[in-house]
Amino acid sequence: MNVSANLHEIQQKITSACEKSGRKPSDIKIIAVTKYVSIKRAQEALEAGVTHLGENRDEGLLHKWAVLEDKPIWHFIGTLQTRKVKNVIDKVDYIHSLDRLSLAAEIDKRATKPINCFVQVNTSGEQSKHGLTPNEAIEFVKSLKEYPRVVVAGLMTMAPNTDDEIILRNCFRNLRKLKEAIIELNLDNAPCQELSMGMSNDYEIAVEEGATIVRIGTALVGNETEEVN
Repeated sequence: MNVSANLHEIQQKITSACEKSGRKPSDIKIIAVTKYVSIKRAQEALEAGVTHLGENRDEGLLHKWAVLEDKPIWHFIGTLQTRKVKNVIDKVDYIHSLDRLSLAAEIDKRATKPINCFVQVNTSGEQSKHGLTPNEAIEFVKSLKEYPRVVVAGLMTMAPNTDDEIILRNCFRNLRKLKEAIIELNLDNAPCQELSMGMSNDYEIAVEEGATIVRIGTALVGNETEEVN
């Protein structure tokens, strides 16, 4: 596993996707999703030039944070249980899975500074996916004004695991349209400039459709596992 070579290939594909869509590669952030790999592999990603790491469980994040601390920019990308907010709130820079008011209230209660959050939207309609429906999202964002430490940095979605490009594009496009609608509201707590969408199998399409953050695990760092003690 050559993380540096993988990163170079991913950056080339992002550049190509940006050329197709009239965008700048510098506008795209790559999160190395390190949930299935060791601290050593996460360190390799940092040494290759990655600055953003993503974890989906509090145990995994705390395990790596104990060694890497604030060297990377940390993203919590999984479903966050309300009772576990206190474990990660002072370790993370972004939370990608805000989908209910009880979680917003806990983030606001525990945070000592404004926390950049992504509202998770289920643009595919799949029952297995977490997140608000597109119809619920705008009212949800409006209601977050009650929680001053919750900043809506953007929106996040997970597309279906499919090779059907039409389905993927529709999921990503719908999230972009929703982001634009929220920006037009001019809400103080919701600049909503970011779109977190696209993973190892679909990030090129996501970039073409407006992603500003892609979450890449297997294609970048592999899936080497390590016991979390």
